[in-house]
Amino acid sequence: QVQLVESGGGLVQAGGSLRLACAASGRTASSYVMGWFRQAPGKEREFVATIRPSLDSTSYADSVKDRFTISRDNAKNTLYLQMNSLEPEDTAVYYCAASLRTNAFHMYYRIPGNYNYWGQGTQVTVSS
Repeated sequence: QVQLVESGGGLVQAGGSLRLACAASGRTASSYVMGWFRQAPGKEREFVATIRPSLDSTSYADSVKDRFTISRDNAKNTLYLQMNSLEPEDTAVYYCAASLRTNAFHMYYRIPGNYNYWGQGTQVTVSS
């Protein structure tokens, strides 16, 4: 069992930055594939980024590539999402998630239903 708690959300002006954190407790999260997703009002939950335990390989949605960076600190059992050059379209509730399966093709991890554990979410609001 893994418990995930996000933090770091808030209100920021367009062009600004935020750093989200996801603290994991229970079984160590370093052996899971970890991901960030987001959900805007009236929209489906969408993939943002993922990081694998092996070699810390990463994958990003096209909409955030070159602006967001996913990373993990295994010693602190914490996942991060550094968000730069934020845009109003980035406004959403951001969720971290953990997948028990670690050997799937990268597209597998872009589907919310393929994650076993979820945090409660943190609100990010970007004003224009």
